[in-house]
Amino acid sequence: MKQYILLIILLWNMQGFAIQHDYIALKQQIERIQKEKQSAYNSAVSEEEKEVIIAETRTYIFNTLIDKVIPFWYGTPWDYNGHTKTPGKGKIACGYFITTTLEDMGFNIPRYKWAQSASEVFIKKLAGNNIKRFTNASIAKVESYVLQKGDELYLVGLDDHTGYIVVKDQKIKFIHANYYQPEIGVMSETLDTENPLKNSSYRVIGSLLSDTMVLNWIMNTQYQ
Repeated sequence: MKQYILLIILLWNMQGFAIQHDYIALKQQIERIQKEKQSAYNSAVSEEEKEVIIAETRTYIFNTLIDKVIPFWYGTPWDYNGHTKTPGKGKIACGYFITTTLEDMGFNIPRYKWAQSASEVFIKKLAGNNIKRFTNASIAKVESYVLQKGDELYLVGLDDHTGYIVVKDQKIKFIHANYYQPEIGVMSETLDTENPLKNSSYRVIGSLLSDTMVLNWIMNTQYQ
């Protein structure tokens, strides 16, 4: 029995190591592609070429963040003081989940500073004027707003929470480190489930991946 338990622990640790190794490899790949995009943009001789690079990069960031970076974090438990840098190991708070995944995606942001501030602060820094505020509005109004632009990535700040809203193929997901279910933590769910987004009286929603934000990623521009 003791040997069986030890075997389970060993296999669990090996699986965790493999996940960490894969995540490190992903971040290295992102860094390499970021440098390639920067070189291509600096070598572009026309505005049309630059616009194409920005458009291609926007698609790359969107797909990589949603389909590759964030999925590593699913199931990482929530804790108010959680700030792990390693998916699946330790615990993470909602603000740290956002700033960590954005940093790992290659955005040059002050991870700790932003995670400890009100979410509206860093939403405004990233989204600029692409912000919509809702006060005591139905979740149906929020859904209608985010669906109008097609595929899109948003940051949402709530009464005491923050997360991503992702629209892809006319499907909407709220991705966050969920303090309603702290043992599960990071998860993806629809907007109308029992979650902080549905139950918040105030919501500020910032549309990400504008040309400016994408160019900041390409050039590794530092945010304050």
